[in-house]
Amino acid sequence: MRILLQIVVVVAVSWVAGTGVQALGWNWPLTLVVGLLAAVLAVAAYGWIVRRTEHREPTEVAWKTAPGALARGALIGLLMFAAVIANIAFLGGYEVRGLGSVTGALAIFGFMAAVAVTEELMFRGLLFRLVERRFGTGVSLTLSGLLFGFAHFFNANATLWTSLAIAVEAGFMLAAAYAATRTLWVPIGVHFAWNYAQGGIFSTSVSGQDAPQGLLDGVTSGPAVVSGGAFGPEASIYSVVFGIAVTAAFLWLAKRRGHLVPRRGATAPAATLGA
Repeated sequence: MRILLQIVVVVAVSWVAGTGVQALGWNWPLTLVVGLLAAVLAVAAYGWIVRRTEHREPTEVAWKTAPGALARGALIGLLMFAAVIANIAFLGGYEVRGLGSVTGALAIFGFMAAVAVTEELMFRGLLFRLVERRFGTGVSLTLSGLLFGFAHFFNANATLWTSLAIAVEAGFMLAAAYAATRTLWVPIGVHFAWNYAQGGIFSTSVSGQDAPQGLLDGVTSGPAVVSGGAFGPEASIYSVVFGIAVTAAFLWLAKRRGHLVPRRGATAPAATLGA
C-alpha cells in the first residue's frame, strides 16, 4: 500500500505537470515560469509522500544539497553532449548556420526543467530506488534503464534502436549517477543539461520531439548512425559510446563508496538503504 501511494502521487503530479507545460504551446514566458514551478512542486510532492509513507527525511531531494549537486550534474550533462555534437560535427553531421532564438531557448529551459525533474522522480526516485532494495543495484539499473528507454518508444521517429540507445546512454547512466551519489539532484542536473543542450543550445531534436529553435541555428544531416537522424543525436552511436563511458565511471565511483546494493538478503550501507 505504501509503494502504491508513492506511485500514485508521483505519477499523478508528474502527469499534471507534463500535460500542463505541453498545453502552453511554447509560449515562452508561461512555459518558462510554469515549467520551473512544476519542477519545484513535483519535488515537494515527492518529499511529502516519502515522509508520510516511509517515515524518514527524503535526503535524496534535500534542498540544501540541491545547488552544488545540480551544478555538478549539469556540468557532466553539458560536457557529454558537447562531446557528442563535436564528434558529429567533425564528420559533417552538424552545422551552425547562425544565431537562433533567445525566447525559444527560454521556453525550452522551463520545459526541460519539468521533464528532467518529473522523469527522475519516477524512474530513479521511485522505480530504481524501490527495486534496488529488493533485488540489488544491478537488477534495478538494468530494469529501470530498459523501461526508461522503451518509455520513449512511442515518440515521433522512434525505433527499436532509439529506445535501446536511450536505455543505455541515459537510463543506465542516470541510474548509475544516483547509485554513486545517493542524491536525485545529480541525475536531475545531468538529465536537464543533456536535454537542454540538445534543444536549447544546439537546436537539435530531443528524443524525436519538436521544439522551438534554441540559441543556435543548427541542423543535422548525414547518416543516422552518426547524426541520429530525425530522432536527434540521442540515436547517434556517439551518444551511446559516451553514455557507456560515463555509466562505467559512475559505477566505479559507486563501488568505491560502498553504494552498490547486493542482490537479496545482503546488508547494504545505511546511506544506501535510506536513500
